[in-house]
Amino acid sequence: MSGSERRAEILRTLRASEMPVTATALAAELGVSRQIIVGDIALLRAAGEDIMSTPRGYYIIKYDSALVHTLACVHGKEDTEAELNAIVDNGCEALNVTVEHPIYGQLTGALNLRSRYDVERFMERLRAGSAEPLSLLTGGLHLHDIACPDEEAFTRVRNRLDELGMLYKQE
Repeated sequence: MSGSERRAEILRTLRASEMPVTATALAAELGVSRQIIVGDIALLRAAGEDIMSTPRGYYIIKYDSALVHTLACVHGKEDTEAELNAIVDNGCEALNVTVEHPIYGQLTGALNLRSRYDVERFMERLRAGSAEPLSLLTGGLHLHDIACPDEEAFTRVRNRLDELGMLYKQE
């Protein structure tokens, strides 16, 4: 199989999957090393494919039936779990977190949290690791892109975050 055929097969697999697919799984399926898959993903991204990477694997962003909105939030690390649960409990998905760094500009990290289970796993990694949330770089101020099935769900999320005092409001 040529490199271009392999990359086409990677795209087919990622488009068909409802869950992230690891580089190890793709490598086993295609009979190549994990490093070859990592290189193929880099080439696919450079060609404009919207492939995201998470600790759970690669996936292609699918916003077919969802509305994507951006919310500005501000809170401390201790409120991260409540914030993320407010998003998923109201039927939306926390796609990412973005901060505006004074030196590096915009920094974005993929989240892709759809359920309390996803939030719990994320929080376990956050507590167990030595890394801090991106929002600590900006005094708690950050953005979330969230995918919602409809405007009503987005309104519920916005209202809940407002109740929790987490929506950023310019004074």
